[in-house]
Amino acid sequence: MRWIGRLTLLGAVMMLATGAALAQTKLKWAHVYETSEPYHKWSVWAAGEIEKRTNGKYHVDVFPASTLGKESDINQGLTLGTVDVIISGLSFAARTMPRIGVGYYPYTFRDGDHLVKWSKSDAFKAMTDEYRQKTGIQITAMTYYGIRQTTSNKPFTDCAGMKGLKMRVPDVPAYLALPRSCGANPTPIAFAEVYLALQNGTVDAQENPLTTIEAKKFYEVQKYIILTGHIVDSLATQIAPHVWTKLSDQEKKIFVDVSQ
Repeated sequence: MRWIGRLTLLGAVMMLATGAALAQTKLKWAHVYETSEPYHKWSVWAAGEIEKRTNGKYHVDVFPASTLGKESDINQGLTLGTVDVIISGLSFAARTMPRIGVGYYPYTFRDGDHLVKWSKSDAFKAMTDEYRQKTGIQITAMTYYGIRQTTSNKPFTDCAGMKGLKMRVPDVPAYLALPRSCGANPTPIAFAEVYLALQNGTVDAQENPLTTIEAKKFYEVQKYIILTGHIVDSLATQIAPHVWTKLSDQEKKIFVDVSQ
């Protein structure tokens, strides 16, 4: 009888453990940045906090450095259901809702503080609400990314000096605007492919915040850094519709609090 009792108890424990495992939802958090960059470090922290604050209901795996695809791929993945959470510039969201990319045009913000104040304004909230209504994607936070500067194999000191320069930029209107207006030849290339493009001479220049320039080691294949400071940039934490709609109000608050 004792053995029967023990077996019954063991079976009950195993069923509880199995039930807990089955109840856990695994999420994919994707971005294109290197593991050495703060955006990855804080993504990993956020993943752990979500699991802790939901008592293990959600387990989040972070996929850095374009592991799950280029930036355009992971943005599309939110709608396709191939990724669950991303951090990315809103310039990709602007393809669906152009005015949400207003902050990505040159010389819009004075500095990072100005950008953060904008992201907390009623006007920006109205945009994120409209974007969710259009796409189902929930923007939970905006993070200061940095001020975009230029690296080049050709020195220049003004707009005229950029004429004819082959410059890599993301494939979105906001980033094409400045080099095109200066007579440069803006060339869209995926972020993960920029180093090779600079190395083999496909392009002569690129633009990114200094932290990214260092992390991606662009200084190895570029001669000059020109402090153009042309865009005060940000990253948006975005949650896919198939995840957001299934969260309870309490869980939504956890995701928002952690990402901010």
